[in-house]
Amino acid sequence: MILITGASGLLGSSLVPYLRSKGHQIRTHAFRNSANYLANLTEIQSAYNLLDELQPNLIINLVGLTSVERAQVIPHEAYLLNTRSVENISRWIKKRCADCYLIHISTDQVYDGPGLHSENSVTITNTYAFSKYAGELAAAQVPSAILRTNFVGKSKTAHRESLTDWVFNSLLIEKEISVLEDIFFSPLSLVKLCEMIELVAQIKPLGVYNLGSRNGMSKADFDFAFAKVLNLPTLTMKRINSFDASFLRAYRPKNMCMDSSHFEQMMGLRLPDLNEIIESIAAEYHDSI
Repeated sequence: MILITGASGLLGSSLVPYLRSKGHQIRTHAFRNSANYLANLTEIQSAYNLLDELQPNLIINLVGLTSVERAQVIPHEAYLLNTRSVENISRWIKKRCADCYLIHISTDQVYDGPGLHSENSVTITNTYAFSKYAGELAAAQVPSAILRTNFVGKSKTAHRESLTDWVFNSLLIEKEISVLEDIFFSPLSLVKLCEMIELVAQIKPLGVYNLGSRNGMSKADFDFAFAKVLNLPTLTMKRINSFDASFLRAYRPKNMCMDSSHFEQMMGLRLPDLNEIIESIAAEYHDSI
């Protein structure tokens, strides 16, 4: 049985139905929103009560504070959600269930600087990245795969909007938006990420893995390329530098592009390049135009 913690978020809302469609027995956890089980995993007794009841043999941990801005302003909340919750899960596995395997979803924000980043080239530049990296250290104490990733694609939950949702919805109504030309990333689509997580659940590799597209580009180039595939007008979309972005208060890494060859070699596959990702994601939005 697979327990997905933090299942009501942007990734969980795609991952849960995908895994169920593949025949997996899934139980879902959330803190407040609709799920099979509600629990505060930052409290060790609540975490133990949930895990003792379910006795999962595989946990996919999606719990986290994903707002970089909020993590910078309220670092203790970032610590609780991004670190302590993972510590509590790992403690339970070590104490109660040695056969349980953990898939922990981390972030590409642990990277910065020039070039494609391998798994050992960590550079911490903000509180969010620090709390996520600390969570990785906790996950590494038990049999686990730690997946550093970023994702884009159509959201399946009403209360969470993805990057491509924001661009698509804004351009449809000709709303003025600013896109960042000095921040580079190498995301996967939500669909491809769900496929890769299922593969990890089957093979159960150990260690830290970058999981992204084979190449990267700036967020601005990505947004314009996405709009071009959908023939959306871009006159209201403006390129800006992150230092000029008034909506950003916390520092953002400038280059989060990842070298995912370690994952490819371990799993025996080829990940798509970012242009392939853009084409596949655009197809999700065609019916909404």
